[in-house]
Amino acid sequence: MGYEEELAVGLFILGSVLLAIFIIPGIFYCLTLQRTLEAVAPENRKMQPGQVWLLFIPLFHLVWHFFVVSYVADSLRAEFASRGITPDESRPGFGIGLAASILWVLGIGFVALILWIIYWVKIAEYKNKLNASGIGQRSGGALDSGTF
Repeated sequence: MGYEEELAVGLFILGSVLLAIFIIPGIFYCLTLQRTLEAVAPENRKMQPGQVWLLFIPLFHLVWHFFVVSYVADSLRAEFASRGITPDESRPGFGIGLAASILWVLGIGFVALILWIIYWVKIAEYKNKLNASGIGQRSGGALDSGTF
């Protein structure tokens, strides 16, 4: 194998590893958002659970994430109100999710990454709170008891 071929193989492997580093967390993040919305009664949802996967569209995701953060927060607020649960925020997860979205757009990646992880964990906690409330999902799917 010549130098150029070895370089091409090495770059392909490096590119694949870097892609996996970003794709795999993205998949689990979208699963968390989807399962959170599935735990919300259909009448309280501000978006359909499957729409979170639009975050995989390049560049569009920068704008769509603002909508996802807002819709998830409003869906959680409505669901908590209908279940008589008092959340620790008026729009659950909105502040930290909005901050992460703004910092991504501004290109402040490291801080945005930290805030994104905090938002992800917070939304998973809200999902677990809904699942633990005993009312369960009313849309016909199974409850998810995992953290992510």
